[in-house]
Amino acid sequence: MFVISILLLIAAVVLFFVGRSNDSKGLRLGALGAVLAGVFSLIVSMTYVVSAYEVGVPVAFGKVGQPMTSGMHVKSPFTDVTTFSTRPVDLNLSDKDVVEVRSSQGGVMEVEVTVKWAVTPGKAVELYRLAGSEESIQQRLVYPDSREIIRNVFARYTSEQGYASDREKINAEIGTLIKERLAPRGIDVTAVNLRNVKPSKALQDQIDRKIQQQQATERATEASRTAKAESDRRRIEAEGIARANKILNDSLTDKVLMNQCIEAYKEAAAKNPVYAVPCGGGTGNPLIVDGTKR
Repeated sequence: MFVISILLLIAAVVLFFVGRSNDSKGLRLGALGAVLAGVFSLIVSMTYVVSAYEVGVPVAFGKVGQPMTSGMHVKSPFTDVTTFSTRPVDLNLSDKDVVEVRSSQGGVMEVEVTVKWAVTPGKAVELYRLAGSEESIQQRLVYPDSREIIRNVFARYTSEQGYASDREKINAEIGTLIKERLAPRGIDVTAVNLRNVKPSKALQDQIDRKIQQQQATERATEASRTAKAESDRRRIEAEGIARANKILNDSLTDKVLMNQCIEAYKEAAAKNPVYAVPCGGGTGNPLIVDGTKR
């Protein structure tokens, strides 16, 4: 625009002198129009409007100026302005960009992560020096740093912790490290979401075998526990029977037996005719026989 304004002003001067030499009113009016158009073009080339949710970085003759906030700004005609959007941007590390990580045990997993980031307006100059353009910020800074941190964090955990038990802890650690890495560069990381952790086929086979081994061990342990409980029950039952037999054996003396026989004889004699014979092969213990049931 600045070049156009200069050309219009040169044309206005030429038309003015040609019109004056030829006494042409039309050429003089054309010169006036060219002057007005040149001045307008010059004014336009010296103003710049930064849109809402953007920040501008002015560069003149290789020198970077102060960030330009949203609104209209006056600048040198020789100043170029590079703008950066301050709206949040999602970096989706999935599909072809999925992150392949290794656990502390060497197991391979595929990790899907979303990193939400935005440009810090006050540090737009630093971002311009590091990346040069808005498109380069994600490719040169956010993308490689995020992948590096994700790999480093997962390398400190076992495979089981990575895909199951410690996912929330790992997600929080990744988010903290990415924020700390990118904040000094002018990138505000607002959220990090660990969406999915998928074991590789080889690791999944190892996991399945481990689960089967654990289940077999649990079944064997339960069977051993059941057998021990049954053995303990039988032992306790046998000990109880033995103690009862010992008590009974100790209590059954000859006098006790004789007394029981006499009581039985008395009870039978009260009801039916009976007779008695020696009991126990002539040991003196009578055998009571009910005479009515011959």
